[in-house]
Amino acid sequence: MGQKASQGSVKEGGSMVHINDLPEDILLDLLSLVPGRDLIRSCRVVCSQWRDLVDTTALWKRKSQQEGYLPKGQDRSVPDWKIFYFLCIMKRNLIKNHLAEDGFKHWDLDSNQGDEWKIEDQPGDHGREFPHPHVRKYFVTSFGLCTKNQLIDLKKEGYWAELMDKAKPDIVVKDWYAARYDCGCQYNLNVKLLSADYIVLEEFDPESVIIEQWSDAEWQEMTHTFHNYPPGVRYIYFKHGGKDTQFWAGWYGVRVTNSSITIGPDVAS
Repeated sequence: MGQKASQGSVKEGGSMVHINDLPEDILLDLLSLVPGRDLIRSCRVVCSQWRDLVDTTALWKRKSQQEGYLPKGQDRSVPDWKIFYFLCIMKRNLIKNHLAEDGFKHWDLDSNQGDEWKIEDQPGDHGREFPHPHVRKYFVTSFGLCTKNQLIDLKKEGYWAELMDKAKPDIVVKDWYAARYDCGCQYNLNVKLLSADYIVLEEFDPESVIIEQWSDAEWQEMTHTFHNYPPGVRYIYFKHGGKDTQFWAGWYGVRVTNSSITIGPDVAS
């Protein structure tokens, strides 16, 4: 019986060729097909040659390009392609139940006055359709102040301390709000970057938005990006809500939906 080839070897022309004998560019091509986390956890510890290849900029730039992650904007320079790649594959909306599809699950109703928070179907009475068809519901406030919040634990979401402190990836906040045509309302948004001890390191706290009665009732987007914030960010606190401005019984206050918080670079679509 023929001898079994050793691990990492292939038989070519009657002689054994080890995978490490392949040209470096071919090895990079092969490694670029391996999932990123496996490169770090498994491939990097195989041998010093693989460790050096896994640590090269060329590998992570190649993986990013193969998977369609290309920097967007005028400045397309990437300081660290490995960090860029991992931020891209982790990027997602960190706000849970942002479309009101699961009732008030994951939300803390810290103020629930008037006739309290309610969920309605788009477009609602005297409202306008949301610009994106996947958004089918919204949260609506009453004549007393209604606010709700979520606290995002970055470690639980996979964002380790060194990443947040050294790379300081952009944290992008987006929230959508609208009024009814027949009633004025007030909209509030507050977002805080918190330390491990819940100390406020940076905050976005814009003035309340007042929408007058007989408005066009169009959905509007509030957005903010945290750049180059202080080190130590471990939590993100998101709070929004409001009320109507005419003290009408029922649910005539501001409507909110499709909230999002994402971390990472803006990539070309």
